[in-house]
Amino acid sequence: MENFEPSSGKENSRPFYPKGRSSLRRAVFFLSVLTVNIAASLWLADLFYRDGMHKAHYWLLGIFVILNGLLTLGSFHALFGAFDILLGRKRAVRITQLVDGASGPLKNRFAVVMPVYNEDSHRFCGRIEAIYRSIKETGHLDSFDFFILSDTRDLDLWVMEETSWTNLCRKLDAFGKIYYRRRKKNESRKAGNIGDFVRTWGGGYEGMVVLDADSLMDGADILKMARTMEAYPRLGILQTPPKLIRGASVFTRLQQFAMRLYGPLFIRGLNFWQLGGGSYWGHNALIRLKPFSDYCELPDLPGREPFGGKILSHDFVEAALMVSQGWEVWLAWDIEGTYEEAPPTLVDHLVRDRRWCQGNLQHMWLIFARNLPFTVRMHLFMGIMAYLGSPLWFLFLIVGTWLAWERTGSGLSQLPFESVVDRWFHIDRGMQSILLTVAVFTLLFLPKILAVTGAILVPKVRRSFGGFFPLITGLFVETIVSILLAPCMMASHTMMVISIFLGRAVGWGNQNRETDGTAWSDALRFHMIPTLLGIVWTVVAFKIGTTFAAWMSPILLGLVLCVPVSVITSRSRYGQLLRRRKILATPEELHPPSVIRLADEAKASLDPALDADTDTRRGVIAAIVDPYVNGVHVSLLEFSEMTPGGEALAERCLAEGPAALNKVEMAELLYLAPAMLHMHRAVWLRSTEGMHATWTQALESYRRRLDGNAELA
Repeated sequence: MENFEPSSGKENSRPFYPKGRSSLRRAVFFLSVLTVNIAASLWLADLFYRDGMHKAHYWLLGIFVILNGLLTLGSFHALFGAFDILLGRKRAVRITQLVDGASGPLKNRFAVVMPVYNEDSHRFCGRIEAIYRSIKETGHLDSFDFFILSDTRDLDLWVMEETSWTNLCRKLDAFGKIYYRRRKKNESRKAGNIGDFVRTWGGGYEGMVVLDADSLMDGADILKMARTMEAYPRLGILQTPPKLIRGASVFTRLQQFAMRLYGPLFIRGLNFWQLGGGSYWGHNALIRLKPFSDYCELPDLPGREPFGGKILSHDFVEAALMVSQGWEVWLAWDIEGTYEEAPPTLVDHLVRDRRWCQGNLQHMWLIFARNLPFTVRMHLFMGIMAYLGSPLWFLFLIVGTWLAWERTGSGLSQLPFESVVDRWFHIDRGMQSILLTVAVFTLLFLPKILAVTGAILVPKVRRSFGGFFPLITGLFVETIVSILLAPCMMASHTMMVISIFLGRAVGWGNQNRETDGTAWSDALRFHMIPTLLGIVWTVVAFKIGTTFAAWMSPILLGLVLCVPVSVITSRSRYGQLLRRRKILATPEELHPPSVIRLADEAKASLDPALDADTDTRRGVIAAIVDPYVNGVHVSLLEFSEMTPGGEALAERCLAEGPAALNKVEMAELLYLAPAMLHMHRAVWLRSTEGMHATWTQALESYRRRLDGNAELA
């Protein structure tokens, strides 16, 4: 990286939170988790001993130690988060307190970058417009530049991105403030896209706000983040906790309700122990460019995909590299105006999860690397176990079923042995089982209990979710549907992990952000294996006994019903029905913040005078036929000379139509300015004889538009 200014003086600044107190917080948190997990595991071991140890018990106990540890870890994030909230805002650790009440101009310049890949250009330009206007309202627009970094491979979408960007700049008078770049080769996916920006333009900026195509951030909060980075020289990355918005289907409404209600507890609990050793989630974050350039160049992992090759979950690794070099990564839990959108259906969610699963499992190469701080290893571990937890849960249930089958088939009764619990507490086996079950379910539902209790007791929060009855009804709906979805997620994640261990790598697909629901046929195809598994497992459970089947019923119902649950939760009409009754409502839905309203009203990228999304002349065809679209496209190309091969390719395209060229040939033409100008002139000036019907139909659309305007006049 060249032309970076000298570092802001990290070496001469003190840590924001003292190292000794950070270690104490981490010790208290993780020792609490460890103590509860050891107690529960010993309790279960004692229960197994009372029954007479079976070989399956050793498997069950080993898996329980891991699963209960993960459950306790999650619950204690909520518990410590609730404690942190009760301490109050002034006593909580908050990195942005450094700039409370700060004013005046920024000392440095910052970039707002949005990588895109085969996205709806009007939608992401609408988000850029909203952020641009929001920052402008703060009076500090001169300190920010905006970059749309395209890795789009769809050639029609590429042309539409150019026209949308041009309209956006024209309407906002933002040429020289909002930039657009499309890479010819999208090497290393999103990480490579960001890396190309850092190498090419990064030297002119102190930091960059990284967005996803569905990200939205309030301008005042972006300004606050920039001030914080200027005020604290050790700050490498400032991550914000984005809220989910614009959920239309039942599935997305469930997600955004749960994240909005329970999320603050987990975020505060996470901040309690990670402090300056946080992680980066890939978007809605501010990154200091100098250390990012110096230390965050990602290596290729040994071997081939899926475990080797390019690192998919680059964000965790970039944060790890930053922290390992002494820079601090903080979670700005108090930044409110940060938003994103979620996949609209369970199927889309699982498709995205497949990519994340492979990326997180790659971190098994890194978790034991030398010189990584404890917090970094914990973040990598939690990311790995987010997916390995499912096959472990599945294995736990399978071994439990096997044990129950053997007990039933053998006809042997359980022989009681005197145990430590029996000797000390004088309780029978049944009570011991009940107490352990109650403890596990308490840990499972503790975050919901804490979050809902807090919301009910605080009138402002209660009203923000629509009031007491909508809040409680939403909690009930979310809990029931989540219980039904969990087994399907478990089975799907298990199949993902197995496929990755079998060496099947994932591709790089664009994310579906809008749909009107999953078709029954698609759901059946996607969820066929979990459904069949559920049916077979149900038969086995009833052969073992009705008591065992009743105990397993939440798992079995979730598997058997995963197709209808997937379809019904994907329907936006049911989501709108819930919305009208304020069920699963969120504060951002009931009272949209200004930046969301700006995004909803954004139309700067739309202009009928410069449009590449018209019937008969869409995308590539518009770039050749339409004078304005052709002019915009050619102006964004590098200078080149017409080659004989390029001219022959252009003539072939004119004679046989764009469908006769493969994608590589068409892309070659689109990058060749003389060929684009040559085809544009030929379409308008030549006789229609010898020309493909595509071009004559495109020209005819102009005549129809002119005739229509004449009739209106």
